[in-house]
Amino acid sequence: MAATALDKSVPEILPPALDASSEPPPLFDGVTRLYTYYGCPFAQRVWITRNFKGLQDKIKLVGIDLSNRPAWYAEKVYPPNKVPALEHNGKIIGESLDLIKYLDSNFEGPSLLPDDPAKKQLAEELFAYTDTFTGTVFSAFKGDAVKEVGPAFDHLEAALSKFDDGPFFLGDRFSQVDIAYIPFVERFQIFLSEVFKYDITEGRPKLAAWIEELNKLEAYKQTKLEGTKAQVVELYSKRFLGK
Repeated sequence: MAATALDKSVPEILPPALDASSEPPPLFDGVTRLYTYYGCPFAQRVWITRNFKGLQDKIKLVGIDLSNRPAWYAEKVYPPNKVPALEHNGKIIGESLDLIKYLDSNFEGPSLLPDDPAKKQLAEELFAYTDTFTGTVFSAFKGDAVKEVGPAFDHLEAALSKFDDGPFFLGDRFSQVDIAYIPFVERFQIFLSEVFKYDITEGRPKLAAWIEELNKLEAYKQTKLEGTKAQVVELYSKRFLGK
């Protein structure tokens, strides 16, 4: 039986990532596959969605080694050669935000959007802000990070204050919006704390409560890998600080 959002189940055993020496899986054979990289925040969005909706038995994870990608991935699966990508019903769908919505609309499991029109409107606004948020923070890493990241996290704090019926962006319901942001907030919190000694939750009680609540959620916790902190510090230090 597939795990659901409420299960306290043991994390699934992840298949090894496929690299340039690996043969492709049997493509377009009716199996739904999520092509992913276990350390990618974009792919993590879709992985969380899959887990929360209890689709572990219906959507198979296929890890791709992005540092040594198999040639067949771009040739036969997804020409942009990126993750995530979903193989479903004889077609391939990409782009993480689109896939969050696609899984929510086309598969069983708890809905990740409320019926409340005001909450739906906020969801669309926050979806539209995701690239601005990540772009602002990434740019700040190259400048005066402590000073420049503030407005982006203040924006999240304000958004989390819109509805007072729960700790999530849309109030009492964990939603597509939470999924869109948490992989990046997780990494930004690590890097800003470890390298710049900056606490993103200081003076932002709603953001602190949101992070605390998400860290209780099995669907998300099972996508957090051991060694993430060291990997984030190393990757972002090389990318943004030249270290």
